[in-house]
Amino acid sequence: MKFGCSTRVFVTVLIVVIALLAVSLIFGGLGASFTNSKPFVEPPTPAIAAEAIGHVGPLAITNTMVTAWMSIILLVVLFVVGTRKMKLVPRGLQNLLESAVEYLLNLVEGVVGRERGRKFFPFIATIFLFVFVNAWMGLIPGYGSITVKAVVHGEEEMVPLLRAANTDLNLTLALAVFSFVFVEYMGFAYHGLGYAKKFVNIGPMFRGFRTLFSGKIGPGLSGIFMGAIEGFVGIIETVSEWVRLVSFSFRLFGNMLAGEILLLIMFFLAPFVIPDLFYLLETLVGVIQAMIFAVLTLAFASMATAEHEH
Repeated sequence: MKFGCSTRVFVTVLIVVIALLAVSLIFGGLGASFTNSKPFVEPPTPAIAAEAIGHVGPLAITNTMVTAWMSIILLVVLFVVGTRKMKLVPRGLQNLLESAVEYLLNLVEGVVGRERGRKFFPFIATIFLFVFVNAWMGLIPGYGSITVKAVVHGEEEMVPLLRAANTDLNLTLALAVFSFVFVEYMGFAYHGLGYAKKFVNIGPMFRGFRTLFSGKIGPGLSGIFMGAIEGFVGIIETVSEWVRLVSFSFRLFGNMLAGEILLLIMFFLAPFVIPDLFYLLETLVGVIQAMIFAVLTLAFASMATAEHEH
């Protein structure tokens, strides 16, 4: 009896899915182009730049800024509520939050060890949670459907009130700057001013010239040659540090914006069933992108604080 009931439920669900798929293909944007009918969903008009929904003096308040503030408030409320009544045996929200914190802490300590891991953890965990929450908030159904009147290029238009913060290049660049400052700060904190030798180290070249002028031609030329190599390596290190800002910001921005545009296009072409597959994919992309940003920051901080022989 149970088997028969389960079979009927499965067949019913399968028929409904097939019917929705057929309707989606026929009356979606893809089928409407052949039948000359109006599609269920209007053609998407994605905007690359975040839209301003208001101004505070000369400062424009964009929809991505509102979303970023909401994600910060959400994280604060979650951790305040989850830790308000701490119990020795965690349950519910406390158990969920402690599991997430423990996983991130073990990840950080597994890369850099316990001593540095405890110092790096607050920043790395904050980066991960902020990017992760912003990514998943943008996947809430109807998230971008709430619109408000705003002035765009001198004309009043309806723009989304909320937009995924990770699709704003300004925000991803700001995260990249914070990551850059954190890594360099940790480098100087562990090595002092000697950390600057990573970028500018002309001492070996000067010692080579001093050796050369003292009459030791062979060792002097060798020292000058090695000093020139170390100086060139310093230039490469400097360029790579600044290029990191570009790679960090555009990697997160490009992946999240591409995912948002992909979902909009799929909902237009086939609004039922098919977009769900891409929707599930984007939930994974949000976690992966947050993890990549956090782990890369951790890796660079680990290299900046490592001893020279390592």
